[in-house]
Amino acid sequence: MNVAVIGLGLIGGSLLRALAADGHRVTGYDAGAETREAARAQARSSGSTDAWRVADSIAEAVADTEVAVLAVPLPAIPGVLAGLGGYPGLITDVTSVKGPVRNLIGDRRFVGGHPMAGKESSGFAAGDPRLFDGCAWVLCLEPGDTDPADWLALARLFTRLGARVVPVTAAEHDRAVAGISHVPHLLAAALSGVLAGNPLAGTLAAGSFRDGTRVAATRPELIAAMCGGNAPAVRQVLAAVIDDLASFARELELDDPIAALTAGLRPSSELRRAWPPRPGEPVEVPADVEALLALGRAGGWVSAIKDGKVMGLRPETDRNGS
Repeated sequence: MNVAVIGLGLIGGSLLRALAADGHRVTGYDAGAETREAARAQARSSGSTDAWRVADSIAEAVADTEVAVLAVPLPAIPGVLAGLGGYPGLITDVTSVKGPVRNLIGDRRFVGGHPMAGKESSGFAAGDPRLFDGCAWVLCLEPGDTDPADWLALARLFTRLGARVVPVTAAEHDRAVAGISHVPHLLAAALSGVLAGNPLAGTLAAGSFRDGTRVAATRPELIAAMCGGNAPAVRQVLAAVIDDLASFARELELDDPIAALTAGLRPSSELRRAWPPRPGEPVEVPADVEALLALGRAGGWVSAIKDGKVMGLRPETDRNGS
């Protein structure tokens, strides 16, 4: 397949490398001249005739391609769309909020995407062609809107990179990621504040602090774009988390705070120890919108598309009906 990747940061740079390694013809573009030169330099140093090409404009990058991947933050999407002009190919993206991107796209051929992969470092140099191994990659399916053939083409492309493709609507995606991605970034930022003016805390901080604050090292612009772009859902989840924290604070004021906290913490402890669920047996999934959405809503994913068959997995708890 002939693919353009617009934006060569961590995700775009990783995707550029992964697609080239899988034998696709790939052209990249980034608004930063230094990033473009770094991508060209790595392509030259690879010594491979299958390495990617780097263009000097969006129009040049997408010329004669079948798919254009927008790997830029939400605020940059309008400018990229303007650069695409009348591009006739299939557009997808990797933005962490889906509803606003769908609204910006309008009537173009589009399947919203979001690979749940990343790390606190950013930029082309941080890219890794194995970044998507085992990651959940959302591909949005909108009944009556998304072309199933376009969706299946992208699902085939990304499962070959090792991703688990999850079919959901944009609205379902945005509600879910508010809780498991966006609010955790805000919590990590708030917790990191205990280091301010507190060198002793910085010395004593160990595993729980490191794990709880890792994503706070993400560039503030990226955190702001993902949370601000999904503000309604983030506000709802954040309010629920604040209520839970307030409940813990009240339990600490009781005569026996240890007993109260133990009871209050038990449900979340059980939920976390049960995650992630074990996958069940592979199943063939009908290649229609409702069947695929049912798979995604049950926590399942598409694992491969072979010989026209869509193969999926569901969490074992769902498969057993428990």
